Amino acid sequence: MSSISPQEIKEEFFKSKMGLAGIAILGTLILISIITMIAIPVETFQQWNNPGNWISYPKVAVPIWVNFLNTEKIPEHSILESPNIQTNSNGEISLTSHQFGINFNYNDFPNDFIYLFSSEYVGSPLLQMSVIRPDGIKLELISMSLPHSNIKTIHSERIFSTDDVIKKNLSLQSDNFSFNLDRLSAEDIVFSKTQTNEPLKGNYIFSIDTYSIKSETRMIESKLIIGGKAFGIMGTDELRRDLAVGLLWGTPLALFIGLVVSIASVVAGLLYGVYAGYKGKKTDETMMRFNDVIYALPALPFLIILSVTISNSIFVMVGFLMIFGWVGIAKVARSMSLQIKTRGYVEAANMMGQKDSKIVLKHIIPQLLPYAFASIAISVPAAITTEAGLSFLGLGDPSFPTWGQILHDANTFGAASRGLWWWIMPPGVMIAITGLAFVFIGNALDAIVNPKLKR
Repeated sequence: MSSISPQEIKEEFFKSKMGLAGIAILGTLILISIITMIAIPVETFQQWNNPGNWISYPKVAVPIWVNFLNTEKIPEHSILESPNIQTNSNGEISLTSHQFGINFNYNDFPNDFIYLFSSEYVGSPLLQMSVIRPDGIKLELISMSLPHSNIKTIHSERIFSTDDVIKKNLSLQSDNFSFNLDRLSAEDIVFSKTQTNEPLKGNYIFSIDTYSIKSETRMIESKLIIGGKAFGIMGTDELRRDLAVGLLWGTPLALFIGLVVSIASVVAGLLYGVYAGYKGKKTDETMMRFNDVIYALPALPFLIILSVTISNSIFVMVGFLMIFGWVGIAKVARSMSLQIKTRGYVEAANMMGQKDSKIVLKHIIPQLLPYAFASIAISVPAAITTEAGLSFLGLGDPSFPTWGQILHDANTFGAASRGLWWWIMPPGVMIAITGLAFVFIGNALDAIVNPKLKR
């Protein structure tokens, strides 16, 4: 193996179109990772599997840009947080009214609607929720008393359109409609025309009125959610999670897994193989037989067994991948070490009485660094795809939104059979693009440092 200076490697690499393409893709992935860690709060990442964190988002919504491709617009998810607030007092009775206006101009019904509130009060205020439709009809949705309290208290609650009380109240107002309401959901009734079961377009006003006696109810939080079927740049999944968040956080996680596993595996394999080749004789024979034993183990089945019996933590998985990743590197490093140790400067260092560790680190390892860099780049995709495969099988760490875990959730909820392409394609494409970046870089380096390929 001929020695190649770092400057020569750099010059040759930047002449390679494949290498430059790999660097461009990798640079983009690193930029995405940095922006993700800065722009998206860590709490969002930590709450990936907390259903309460995603309650404001729609279920299995398509990406919002789909509306630019369709002639018939899909209802977009709306989160209204700035109501028009009106207060009025009449003797001992105080009225606080929060009104939300929405312009509904779609050809399909919304998924649902949810009202979230947090109020501070004394006593037992009465809360009434109603909606005024574009045709002027007012529908009473719910009337309820908040839990009684003799002292000032804060009460938080969510009112869902799936509440049986809302459906019952709407059924009692069936005189406004000329068709049967029994099989319709509450949101279909609210947003339906009076003559036919078709969406009624126009301006809707949702009103939440709170009546208090001898005190005033203060709304700390008041939010109305109209559950659309389109949301975000990547849509949502069955658990209402924003898939864009999972895809973005999956990028630094994939780079972390791939780089840590590949660097640790290459360094361990390089040191192991070089030392075995340099020492030779019984040391070499013993070390390489142990290497053969590890090499003969079926990696994926063994990783599955270890994940099931020990732990499915992502850090434990990274450790397991390191254990199985170094053996191939060690074999190649040993064969190179056998060639390098016969050179004059290595023999001279040995005759001068230098320690074996110094000879290995100073005279042999530096000659193998170009090969090590190429091996690191080529090893990254294997680590990423192995983690994705284990996660897809349900053996990954569910607390981390890796691309493999997203695909596992998609498989669990039957995304393919339901046509939920936005849940399946993006993580698969991201895995392929990340692997392609390192394959391009690794192949470009390999063509430079491998004498056969260079010729």
